[in-house]
Amino acid sequence: MIQNMTGKQAILEILKLEGVEYIFGNPGTSEAPLINMLGDYPELKYILSLQESVAVGMAEAYARCNKKASFVNLHVDNGLANGISLILDAYNTGTPMVVTSANYDARKVAEGITDLADLVRPVTKWAVELTLPDQIPSVLRRAFKEANTHPKGPVYVGFTSNALEGTAAMDIATSSSIRDQSRPDLSAIEEASNILLKSENPVMIVGDRVSDDSAVDNAIKLAELVGLSVYQSRGAEVSFPTQHEQFFGNLSLRLISHREIIKRYDTVLTIGMDTFEDLFHWGDRILTNNTNLIHIDSDQGKIGKSEPTSLGIVSNCNTAIEDLVREISLRISKAEISTINDRVLEVRRQVLAERNSFMEAVKPTWDNLPITPARMMAEIAQSLPINAIVVDDSLSNRASLRRFIQAQNRGDIIGVRGQSIGGGIGATMGAQCANPEKKVFGIIGDGSAMMTIQGRWTAANENIPCVFIICNNGMYRILKTNYAIYQKDVLGETETAGPNLLHSDFGTPFDVASIANSMGVYGERIERPEQIKPAIDKAVSMNAPVLLDIICLLYTSA
Repeated sequence: MIQNMTGKQAILEILKLEGVEYIFGNPGTSEAPLINMLGDYPELKYILSLQESVAVGMAEAYARCNKKASFVNLHVDNGLANGISLILDAYNTGTPMVVTSANYDARKVAEGITDLADLVRPVTKWAVELTLPDQIPSVLRRAFKEANTHPKGPVYVGFTSNALEGTAAMDIATSSSIRDQSRPDLSAIEEASNILLKSENPVMIVGDRVSDDSAVDNAIKLAELVGLSVYQSRGAEVSFPTQHEQFFGNLSLRLISHREIIKRYDTVLTIGMDTFEDLFHWGDRILTNNTNLIHIDSDQGKIGKSEPTSLGIVSNCNTAIEDLVREISLRISKAEISTINDRVLEVRRQVLAERNSFMEAVKPTWDNLPITPARMMAEIAQSLPINAIVVDDSLSNRASLRRFIQAQNRGDIIGVRGQSIGGGIGATMGAQCANPEKKVFGIIGDGSAMMTIQGRWTAANENIPCVFIICNNGMYRILKTNYAIYQKDVLGETETAGPNLLHSDFGTPFDVASIANSMGVYGERIERPEQIKPAIDKAVSMNAPVLLDIICLLYTSA
């Protein structure tokens, strides 16, 4: 239905049709015309943040929980620039978001006006700026369509004041609904089946797009059918149940043992991931010439991007795995079944041995004070309520978190990629907004938390009843860990700075609990492991945001 209305009204009408519930933002004067109309749209709840990274972090987690585009409103060029770091994370993670900001009058050419779309084009799927009101309906429809379509990601739409305040005949309609269940080439599935059945030691590595395509259950079927060892790449989403008997955990090329392990397999099957993506350069190729690499992905651009691929299959991850399971089930012989059963037993023995080895390694320091990362995560895991959601922004403590906090389904753990730290505070609140019936716990490194400490105010102001757990180790431990790897494994230096790296300790300690209390969030400082469960129990009982500041000042790999 075509109606005459202003551009700002058209935006809000479209948001209603798109099912947007929250606007995450930090507005400025140029956005005031839009914000001022929200009183007429009570179904659109504006969540005010005091810094743009908080708003983007909230929107990113909210979108990942709901599997559809969230809506962000920032301020002109400087506010938009503040949000770029976490927009980049959303771009790399493939998170659907529509990011907006308003510009000044388009006639201010002589004075100078920023090209907002050009500012964010490198970190978005599509970016455009509008100067006329009647451009708004078609562009916003496309924006939501682009964000929600594989490869998913953030898009940007800018509005000059002319577009917001001008009046035009508007055709208000929703974006196109595109169901991506694309199937793979059947000959490629046949070839992949042959390779896997002939393999003596195959491994599967799953990434975020397995979870996004709801392929986790079929990934389990494939692993058990073929007897695959299973790793997860990066671990932003839950792409395989962490307690499964064939699951080794996250693959990290920064561990020498993992770089060596991956070369022992004769077939590597990667699904829905950026194959062997890492900060450091480990050589032009990770695998040997004798290893088959099969890469299945819904994003064609990721296949063969860095590692030479023996067989690349472009498809929705779920439909490809379904076809692979079906094809292998038809082809498999009795002799192969017997061999695979033996392999399954051996893989499960290795997984159990590896888990037991980890526990033996952390025993000697289990009762140390300050609390070790392993003990801290074990106590947290035992104290979480049923159906709790964990936002993992633990950074250098992630290895311990993933050992003790288990995840069966997509959304049980929401990992913050960490390519730009500071996402955890907003992500915890965004996940809570998306899951009001559950309790959300954000486990966040102190360095990352301080990047967006203003987010505590938003939690208090909006009464978002999530729980922030701060791993307060008094340092940029992730920086020390990565620099030690760089010196030793990349540069080959025998003596490294490691734990003593300059300018990575917080000489003046953060009293994060006091900061939280000053912003209206109940904060509690924890120094002993036996204090963790009572503090979490209390936090669960409160219908309000809570921050638990756990002191764990120890440089350790556990």
